[in-house]
Amino acid sequence: MESNQNSRTVIVADGTFPTHPVPLDYLANADRIICCDGSVSNLYYAGFIPEAIVGDMDSLSEEMAQRFADRIFPDDNQDTNDLTKAVAWCIKKGYKDLVIVGATGKREDHTIGNISLLAEYIKQVNVIMVTDTGLFLPFLKSSEISSFSGQQVSLFSIDPGTEITSSGLRYPLNHSKINNWWCATLNEATGEKFSLEFEGGRVIVYLKFII
Repeated sequence: MESNQNSRTVIVADGTFPTHPVPLDYLANADRIICCDGSVSNLYYAGFIPEAIVGDMDSLSEEMAQRFADRIFPDDNQDTNDLTKAVAWCIKKGYKDLVIVGATGKREDHTIGNISLLAEYIKQVNVIMVTDTGLFLPFLKSSEISSFSGQQVSLFSIDPGTEITSSGLRYPLNHSKINNWWCATLNEATGEKFSLEFEGGRVIVYLKFII
């Protein structure tokens, strides 16, 4: 019997539907696809079928509502967005290895909000966000991160008081506090991995694709 904890769930948010080969490959190889209600049409016409559709259903077309009537899970909680509703649904089902696509693009405020939410989701699940330009990876503790020489790297600290020390980056951090979003952007890996050391904070790392 398949273990929920060891299988990969892809959540499709209602941002710009992916076109880059990497997020599309995650979709093609997903064990299951969970859709926010506004993304169902794009997903379906791209050739994918969702296992579940989660959200407040304010963006679900009548066509998709009829086509997938057996897998709609409404959540009218107005204190969370549809992406968080989908993540919460996955947690209840025991799906703990999550890949989020389609969470950026369209409105910039939604993009910023969705990226920042990774720092909340990582407290309960393994999660990454894949866009058409790169990966967003959240961390709660010191970690070693696979990379390649020349890969563009940006760091974002959700808790500005956190002191971060790095190794393997062209512009090293030494007990540095990232007090604004731009402060640790546009760095570069010097080898096949780099490490970050910090305690008690939440850090989101962006890794840019080659193309």
